[in-house]
Amino acid sequence: MKLLLINTSDIGGAGKACVRLHQGLLSMNVDAKLLLAKKTANHENSFLLKPKEDHSLKNKIKKKSIKILRELKLLKTPKKTKEQLFVENRALGLELYSFPNSNYDITESPLYKQADIINLHWVSGFIDYESFFKKNTKPVVWTLHDMNPFTGGEHYKETFLGIDENGFPKKRVLTNEEILQFKKILNLKKEALSQVKNLHFVTLSDWMTYELQQSDFFGKFPVHKIPNGISSKVFKPRDKRYSRELLNIPLDKKVILFVADLIHANRKGFKFLVEAINKLEQENVQLFVIGNKNESLYNFKNIIQYGVVKDDRLLSSIYSAADVFVIPSLMDNLPNTVLESLLCGTPVIGYPIGGIPDMVSHGENGLISESVSVDALANSINQFLSNGVLFSTEEIRKQAVIKYDDKVQAKNYMRLFKSLVN
Repeated sequence: MKLLLINTSDIGGAGKACVRLHQGLLSMNVDAKLLLAKKTANHENSFLLKPKEDHSLKNKIKKKSIKILRELKLLKTPKKTKEQLFVENRALGLELYSFPNSNYDITESPLYKQADIINLHWVSGFIDYESFFKKNTKPVVWTLHDMNPFTGGEHYKETFLGIDENGFPKKRVLTNEEILQFKKILNLKKEALSQVKNLHFVTLSDWMTYELQQSDFFGKFPVHKIPNGISSKVFKPRDKRYSRELLNIPLDKKVILFVADLIHANRKGFKFLVEAINKLEQENVQLFVIGNKNESLYNFKNIIQYGVVKDDRLLSSIYSAADVFVIPSLMDNLPNTVLESLLCGTPVIGYPIGGIPDMVSHGENGLISESVSVDALANSINQFLSNGVLFSTEEIRKQAVIKYDDKVQAKNYMRLFKSLVN
């Protein structure tokens, strides 16, 4: 059986998860290939697909005309499309918005033609809904890293936007333009998939399964829940003293860790964590932040910004150096960061949203706040600092390995793939 995993890029949360599954399958001697639109590393059996080129006479004349106008400095700034203007006018802090079309034809790739099963992952800007599902003849397993495949273009249907003066999330109000745009894109997706029979969805969490099945159209397809997997050989408990010395973190501090690719994305809830830390009034607490640095945080004496970390082994030491990992997301699927923390034996605090309760057993390997608010999060952090959790580092890791080791994930996918071929 030949498998083709498809993802837009090999970086980002979904990119990492897809690469990890790919590597897990290869470790089982499975014939798996990984097809990407953007390639940043030389992962084994990974390949780059280039977009289609327009060789028509009309396009050649257009390019020549643009070149001449540029040389004569007569080229005007091109008028923005409706799509570009819609994206630019969206509220700050919202997640990416994607359209269901692209300039790629995945079905023309030799890797596609050789494959028995196609496993789509995060494919925004890569898959062209209309042409792909019209031309595809192979069984497709689509892994949902976010909600985009079944929404009107949003990657998360964000219901909150911002934080109010009492520390609660503000209810988001959609504009008329957004409502019309979402309906238009959703109809295009439904039309593209209207005749599809050989599609199965894989969800990572109970929450995503529920959200998918709320759709009368997309909920009719078979769905299978398979959580992400992570290498327990890379993410494991490391000596806390050594890890803190490596990172220049004082040994006498209580260290709270926050990790995110986009720290100030509204959905990640970082503002809620900063406000909660300020309410603690404890001098020995240090917030350690992994992600893009921001000047607005330099004035906080108890916040250390370490920057972006790309090396997984260093990241493993960072989790090991922390006393607790806090994920204040307002909406999330099954974040890799929580799995990484648990495999390193570090407890997790989060809100009762998305896939967080799937991974965090309240009081055992972490804490789930009573509600989504600054005060509730501060109370949970205080509770942890005072009482800790029931499980030891070793027990937290043991339970995580049983559920989330990459070999467990790969075996579950292979069971699904074989059922489709049979």
